[in-house]
Amino acid sequence: MVVNITINDQEFEVEEGKTILAVAQDLGIKIPKLCYLKDKNEIGACRVCIVEVAGNGYQPACTFPVTDGLEVKTNTPRLRELRRLNMELILANHPQDCLHCERSTNCELQSLAKELGVEEVRFSGETIDYELDDLTPSIVRDPNKCIQCRRCVSVCDKVQGVKALFPNHRGFDTLISPAFNKSLDEVACALCGQCIHACPVAAIKEKDSTEEVWEILNDEDKQVVVQVAPAVRVSLGEEFGLEPGTLVADKLVTACRRLGFDQVFDTVFGADLTIMEEGNELLARLEGEGPLPMLTSCSSGWIKYIEHFHSDFLPNLSSCKSPQQMFGAMAKSYYAETENINREDIVVVSIMPCTAKKFEAARTEMEVDGVRDVDHVITTREFAKMIKMAGIDFVNLPGEEFDAPLGITTGAGDIFGVTGGVMEAALRTVYEEVTGDELAKLKLTDVRGFDGVREASIELNGQEIKVAIINGLNNANEVLEAVKNGKKEYHFIEVMGCPGGCVGGGGQPIPTNDEIIAKRGAGLYSIDDKKKIRKSHQNPVINKIYNDYLKEPGSKKAHHLLHTTYKARDRY
Repeated sequence: MVVNITINDQEFEVEEGKTILAVAQDLGIKIPKLCYLKDKNEIGACRVCIVEVAGNGYQPACTFPVTDGLEVKTNTPRLRELRRLNMELILANHPQDCLHCERSTNCELQSLAKELGVEEVRFSGETIDYELDDLTPSIVRDPNKCIQCRRCVSVCDKVQGVKALFPNHRGFDTLISPAFNKSLDEVACALCGQCIHACPVAAIKEKDSTEEVWEILNDEDKQVVVQVAPAVRVSLGEEFGLEPGTLVADKLVTACRRLGFDQVFDTVFGADLTIMEEGNELLARLEGEGPLPMLTSCSSGWIKYIEHFHSDFLPNLSSCKSPQQMFGAMAKSYYAETENINREDIVVVSIMPCTAKKFEAARTEMEVDGVRDVDHVITTREFAKMIKMAGIDFVNLPGEEFDAPLGITTGAGDIFGVTGGVMEAALRTVYEEVTGDELAKLKLTDVRGFDGVREASIELNGQEIKVAIINGLNNANEVLEAVKNGKKEYHFIEVMGCPGGCVGGGGQPIPTNDEIIAKRGAGLYSIDDKKKIRKSHQNPVINKIYNDYLKEPGSKKAHHLLHTTYKARDRY
């Protein structure tokens, strides 16, 4: 139903029931906001978005619905004064460490204070002094910087369904934390890092590993190799002012070499290897060798989630390591042997879009014969930080190519970084392995897109194979419950823990939103379109490794190096 309202003395016809803020955004009228996240956190907690409503005084625009005849003022001297006052009160007990804060110059609180004209804080509020929660390998929580906006709470609950964060206590003593102020290391947290994107300040951030990487780069006794995840090459440029989705793989390689890495390899190689092993495992399960549906195991946040919340599905989980871990295992076995290097002298550094990858690399299961697969993991943001610290002019770098042999890749591996990419890459190979025919249509549009749950099917020798593609952990929960209750039946399910897949990972540049995620995904698909080889089983290096080293997918040696086990974890 359409109603007539007045905003700043101008009359508009708008949809009834929408909030004032939503209507204003549709009309291009800017109202400042801080705690608001569309469809996730619309609670009016910060009161920065207050407007003047005739007959109702001052109201938060993000929660107040429009009705016929409503009159609203969004910009009066009194409103500007009240918004500045709200901001001063928020800043009164906020740490004044902007110069060395992780989010300096990219902080919503800092930007909003400037926008509202806050030139001083007239109040000296009581400060808080909580201990850092830095016990996980992935995420650091600093309650002292928390502004109580509850955005992290809403995303952890509504988007991821993990519910690891809550408002504890009341009033000034309110603390956003796990229950009973436990560490994230002590609760069922997926370590996906979506809370980092939600947080407007630096109350939650990744655990910084750059110092360890700088140190190892200066160790002349070690050969330091780096692998770069596909999603990084379509997001890193944002840290240097480029548009989301800009392809920067060639500059990225050059930057790695100038930082001092001995070899620059590609996680996409690990993705191609994963398809060979995972495809073989799927075919075996379709013939009765294991339970269905088979669940993918590439997303480390998803793995930790299923261990906590759906451990009864662990037998359905692919035993394949993720591309990150497969790459590390091959770097310290096949590459070490062919190059005559002691595997103990190789250090593998990963550049990932994901905070949970730090946890994955540290898992006790992720080693071969006592040697870790991956030694250090840095996020896209940390990598950008290192480039800036080294004074490298990233935008104007010349382009270079990844090193052989673990940098030879296919388009199928590139699309691993976007939701649906693992499924599409797997079906390209599985179809041809089963039917013996060439897949005529490489773009499997049924599995593409950014909806939280998508379904598709493909015919293999007369059998209809039903698949599901999921991104976001709350969506995964709904699908698994449907499978458990017999309401849904699939053969193969791809799950990405983060919205949009790795392109929306917790270690990606800030901001990361739906529009940016879509642009990054489009960038990965464009790489695939341009690749000469677009199917993992046609990668010549992969085929050589199987012929000379692993023998065949699923072999005893392949299982020793490339497969693992997972375990049930406490839910509370």
